Amino acid sequence: MTNTDSSLKQQTSESKHVVVIGAGVVGLTTAVKIQEHGSYNVTIIAETFPTDPKSIRYTSLWAGAHHVSHAEGEAKQQKIDEDTFKVMWELSAPGGEAEGCFLRLPQTDYFYDGRDTHLDWMPDFKKLSEDSLIQDAQTGISFTTLTIDTPVYLPYLLSRFLSKGGRIVRASVQHINQIVEGGADVFSFSHAGKNIPDAIVACPGLGARTLGGIEDKDVYPTASHAADGLWTYIIPRRSGDVIVGGTKEDNDWFPVARHSTTLEILARGLALCPEIAPPEIRSGRTPTVDDLLPILLEEGCGFRPARKGGIRLGVEWINGGKSKSKIPLVFNYGHGGGGYQSSWGSAEIALDLLSKALEDGPSEN
Repeated sequence: MTNTDSSLKQQTSESKHVVVIGAGVVGLTTAVKIQEHGSYNVTIIAETFPTDPKSIRYTSLWAGAHHVSHAEGEAKQQKIDEDTFKVMWELSAPGGEAEGCFLRLPQTDYFYDGRDTHLDWMPDFKKLSEDSLIQDAQTGISFTTLTIDTPVYLPYLLSRFLSKGGRIVRASVQHINQIVEGGADVFSFSHAGKNIPDAIVACPGLGARTLGGIEDKDVYPTASHAADGLWTYIIPRRSGDVIVGGTKEDNDWFPVARHSTTLEILARGLALCPEIAPPEIRSGRTPTVDDLLPILLEEGCGFRPARKGGIRLGVEWINGGKSKSKIPLVFNYGHGGGGYQSSWGSAEIALDLLSKALEDGPSEN
């Protein structure tokens, strides 16, 4: 037996057993963070994983995944976003552990309301001079950021989790009590009652709205920042693909991309960035949306899991299974359209909440 095998065996036999519900970017990142702590043996339970075909039930694969914080003065959220960026910046470094998942690139932002310092922690940050602003802009900034290639990054997170001894179970959880009473392998029937968890971490995304034991009606699909429902972005990836989006409407549950909306998005994207059209067309005339359709790889939409009041990060004590009187239920969901940019920072908080709960035990209040 190798040293690695020995340490994994010791970790499996002595560690607290934690179940993470959800395998989106937040669930995967949280599971990685907890598993790599070394004190926990983690099982992810999810209905869908990143290597499955794309579907409306798994939002993380559809994300544009561009790291720019929108915290704008909210100290807690800004720290979450900053902490996440630091991890991703290290991962994306040349020769870094996950360089191929990211594309580092410069960005320029213009503002019409006078903002200019809310991203002053980003690499290469500087304020633009007045004579370099576009029409009607009051201020402007430039900095370096990164984009995330989601079909590459999500499997990276999953493989990293598994390589550290984590386990996965494919199942649709209707109520957290199924896991509390039956354990991580309850859905295999013959193993019900084994692997009873010492704690559960809930990262169900939009599923928090209907998951029994949580049923948070403040959760809804959107990522609304724009009052008119429009939010145009063009996000290049390391693979060469370019993501053009998007829409930002609250409670839009339609499960497939509307082609009419795709055409509207492409028109807005083309107006902002004619370079998305092939160069041979641009050299001869002004490109149109029809010129983009032959190079359109796919249309897609995802239900961004937003929540009134923002991200839910906290702990509740629930009745445990068998000999466990109470166990902690840790929450980490409600990220809206910011799941990638807040993933590592919120995972760190979730780990701290978990560790403190297991160390201190339930409150007497």
